[in-house]
Amino acid sequence: MAEIQINGSKRTSFGKGASRRDRKAGLVPAVIYGHNAEPQHIALPSRDLATALKASNVLLKVTFDGKSELVLPKSVSKNPLTGIFEHIDLLVVSKGEKVTVEVPVHTEGQYDKDGILEHVNNTIEVETEATSIPSFLILDLTGMPAGTSKTAADVKLPVGTSLVSDPELVVVHLSERSKSSDDAAATPAADAAAPAATN
Repeated sequence: MAEIQINGSKRTSFGKGASRRDRKAGLVPAVIYGHNAEPQHIALPSRDLATALKASNVLLKVTFDGKSELVLPKSVSKNPLTGIFEHIDLLVVSKGEKVTVEVPVHTEGQYDKDGILEHVNNTIEVETEATSIPSFLILDLTGMPAGTSKTAADVKLPVGTSLVSDPELVVVHLSERSKSSDDAAATPAADAAAPAATN
């Protein structure tokens, strides 16, 4: 996983008024915490942060006040109306350290096309090295028959990554098409093919 560099600045003013001024200036108030250290209050450029957060579980190298911290975004607050970042919590990590994160699950492979695929859970929780968090995980659906499910235990995990979610957590379910639905779909075609009645 690549590190994304972001230059921040130390915050010296706090409260709602200070936060509003930061956001008006294109900055996002942030807190860096972890490793039993005192929380560090900083501000990050909103545009740079938005670009970085397009990737899931992105690893940030934040430089401020003459030092750098390797961090993972843990809690992001956005304005529900404007979509503007209001605050972000960042967890300090170190190389080789294990972290627990939610990782997206992608599916591949040909399953029974007579079934209807339902994505029940799009992510699963895993433990992995902070600097080697996978962007996504693969769940192979090859040969999956209708009426069955695939669980978290079926997801392929890279070396060094272990499952935290319940192994029985359903990730996808392949529902069987109901006979009545098939009959309903076929009825219009059958009616169109029938000859018109004559008097």
